[in-house]
Amino acid sequence: MAALLLGLLLFAMQSPPLPSRSLADGESSSPVTSLPPADNGTTSHPNGTLQQFPQIIIIGVRKGGTRALIEMLSLHSTVVAAQNEVHFFDWESHFQKGLSWYLSQMPYTFPEQLTVEKTPAYFTSSKVPKRMFQMNPNIKLLLILRDPTERVLSDYTQVFYNRLQKHKRYQPIESVLVKDGEINLGYKALNRSLYYTHMQNWLQYFPKESIHVVDGDRLIKDPLPEMKKVERFLKLEPQINASNFYFNKTKGFYCLRDHGRERCLHDSKGRAHPHVAPAILQKLYQFFHQPNKKFFELVGRTFNWN
Repeated sequence: MAALLLGLLLFAMQSPPLPSRSLADGESSSPVTSLPPADNGTTSHPNGTLQQFPQIIIIGVRKGGTRALIEMLSLHSTVVAAQNEVHFFDWESHFQKGLSWYLSQMPYTFPEQLTVEKTPAYFTSSKVPKRMFQMNPNIKLLLILRDPTERVLSDYTQVFYNRLQKHKRYQPIESVLVKDGEINLGYKALNRSLYYTHMQNWLQYFPKESIHVVDGDRLIKDPLPEMKKVERFLKLEPQINASNFYFNKTKGFYCLRDHGRERCLHDSKGRAHPHVAPAILQKLYQFFHQPNKKFFELVGRTFNWN
């Protein structure tokens, strides 16, 4: 009898512990984030999905229509977008965390799907192209641009409303655009619209064939032709079609329709710009004339910018 009890005690000590609760189908007993990145730059999940480094990055430009572009691109079943602007390549605090952290910010996708992230500040950061090239020299880049003057006004409008909501003081637009009767070259929003300067930096690392420029002004007015060009650039199976878009008369711009579900961009998009004196607008048009011309020559395309 004593031998039998001793045997039962030893068996109990050797049995593996049972989980404290039953696991749902496909659920791991350890956190997904504890899995180390695989050699091919992926982190896998038991349900067959995995985190991948993005094969597509929307690099800018701020207030150029990047949110509209990523929402429209997400209509395609092959494309899955990161939820937030990651700011990996331009923010030192993020970049120092390394590629494993960057990978952890990506959505889980099936192997045949493509991951896209957008961070509009990438385009105007001088250190980003080299860093991105070192990660993946074959990555596909999307750059959406608007008329530089309109982009400056949108930039100001965003800052204006942000400060208004926080009950902070703001400067009238004339005071930031003009200083001592001339265009204020110290205004950062102006620099962001000097597309030629920033594009030169990118072309030091990536060939023109790797960067597709989306016409942001046309995307707003007639999104389908621009999105078909994006599909072709990314070599995606044609899926996005006219039924995915409808014009919302109340908002004054196109909204999206995906499998019967309708959605529009946030109310902060498409805000009316403040009134600017015609003389100041003319100064802006003149200021951007030569940089625009240089940009057209650089990319081999022209845009309907004043």
